[in-house]
Amino acid sequence: MYRGRIARSCLDGALIVEATFDAIVIGSGITGGWAAKELTERGLKVLMLERGHPIEHGRDYPGEHKNPWDEKFRGQGNRKKLDEEYPIASGGAGYSVKDGNLHFWMNEKENPYVSDSARPFNWYRAGGLGGRSLLWGRQTYRWSDLDFGANAQDGNGVDWPIRYADIQPWYDHVEDHVGISGQAEGLPHLPDSKFLPPMELNCVEKHCREKIAENFPGRILTIGRTAILTKAHKGRAACHYCGPCYMGCSTGSYFSTQSSTLPAAQATGRLSVRTDTVVEGIDFDPKRKRATGVRVIDARTGQKETLAARLIFLCASTVASTQILLNSRSEHAPDGLANSSGVLGKYLMDHHLGLSAIGVMPGFDQQDTFGRRPNGIYIPRFKNLGDEGSKESFLRGYGYQGRALRSGWEMGNTLPGFGVKLKESLRKPGPWIMALSGFGECLPNEENRVTLDAEKVDRFGIPQVEVSFAFGENEQKMRDDAAEEAAAMIQASGGVVLVKMANMSTPGDGIHEMGTARMGRNPKTSVLNANNQTHDVPNLYVTDGSCMTSSACQNPSLTYMALTARACAHAVGEMKTGSI
Repeated sequence: MYRGRIARSCLDGALIVEATFDAIVIGSGITGGWAAKELTERGLKVLMLERGHPIEHGRDYPGEHKNPWDEKFRGQGNRKKLDEEYPIASGGAGYSVKDGNLHFWMNEKENPYVSDSARPFNWYRAGGLGGRSLLWGRQTYRWSDLDFGANAQDGNGVDWPIRYADIQPWYDHVEDHVGISGQAEGLPHLPDSKFLPPMELNCVEKHCREKIAENFPGRILTIGRTAILTKAHKGRAACHYCGPCYMGCSTGSYFSTQSSTLPAAQATGRLSVRTDTVVEGIDFDPKRKRATGVRVIDARTGQKETLAARLIFLCASTVASTQILLNSRSEHAPDGLANSSGVLGKYLMDHHLGLSAIGVMPGFDQQDTFGRRPNGIYIPRFKNLGDEGSKESFLRGYGYQGRALRSGWEMGNTLPGFGVKLKESLRKPGPWIMALSGFGECLPNEENRVTLDAEKVDRFGIPQVEVSFAFGENEQKMRDDAAEEAAAMIQASGGVVLVKMANMSTPGDGIHEMGTARMGRNPKTSVLNANNQTHDVPNLYVTDGSCMTSSACQNPSLTYMALTARACAHAVGEMKTGSI
């Protein structure tokens, strides 16, 4: 659906295409989808670029509602193929890499990157239209002034140029469209969203909620706040609890680009989408101090083109957007575009996460659940909230995600025996267990960074990304504390703790990478201003995770969406005044 006219051929064989678009959006994931929706609904003609292949809503979800035993490899995938071509995705997030959704993921063998062996980083990448919006966990939490003011409070990183009051109307705006189910709890450090009805806690979770509140004043166990519909909303159906969300959702019950923002943008008649289009870099006119075009490569033919537009939104995901900016070098931007500060690629962050404690919960063997609730529980941060009585050995804080569940026939994977007796034993459900996994904040650290390898290039001739990352002492102290507190809450709820763990996750496994093109008040120490507009290039906006100035401990996608919608309003306003 690409519209444009070839103006002339460059000496290197690339084509320059005259602009018939007001804006180019690079990336089709959560923020790219929102940028396309907001810009088209505000009257702009928009071209969306996606390096992956097309994925059509519904039609291209072949694994949806398919039983694992109906798959060639019983739903586990071809292990040899996964190990060779998808080693990171299948190794860490392997629960969601299956035969029926392999096309959602990027082939890692064909698209390598460099990871420092002493400071490794796992980069999980989607391979098609919609990006990771088809793969995300859908947990959606607002940030508060505790989060936006943290850097200024303790001196780590630079101060955010915004506060909760600046983004609150945009949280409202996004939630109106997405549909967030959850329970209002009235916590100042975790503001309530505009909620659809909450999913129900199961019997053990209700019991733990009561016991935690009774034994730990100020702590709350609540149902997860999730971008999954509990009632019909804006043409999308309520969730029917089928379970395997990672296979795609043809009813649109969970939020994705395909189910929500892309149809909205297409309905305006002002959106064109181009897939299999790799962005090499962004051109810059030093006289006008404006971005003039996007250099692209056709992933199927290798043909190079330069596409022009008045406005560019970079939404390719944190590491990919940083790669594009760093590779947009020129005589006037030798260290990468929009990098006069020198901080582009630095201060990479990710949440540390993992099982903190798990315990058996006796006394509920006569109760069971119905359906596959696609959501767990959440225990919001309860330490370092600014009160004098909660001084800890670490800065910032953590929360818990988890769930109570009853073991099913899958427990036979680890039980001894075979034959009739084993099969009979699996007809009865096992014990109830409670699992709590801590999600902790990561402090901004200049040494955690994304650069370009000086020698290695990918199959398109683009310098490969090199990532170097390590969690620090503060993060480990948090994990130690999270393990102790998780065990204490399970015990206080009458559980028998089986496992208590303080292991540090591999950076990247949170799949919440952020921070390499941070927002800030000072152009000398940040890449973006308060409106996600680059300090150096006024018609270039960056709204994916790279814009984040700190990480908080909540899942960040809702904040990405709100910042994107806010930035789009600002950009269109600037265009109307002639500023860009």
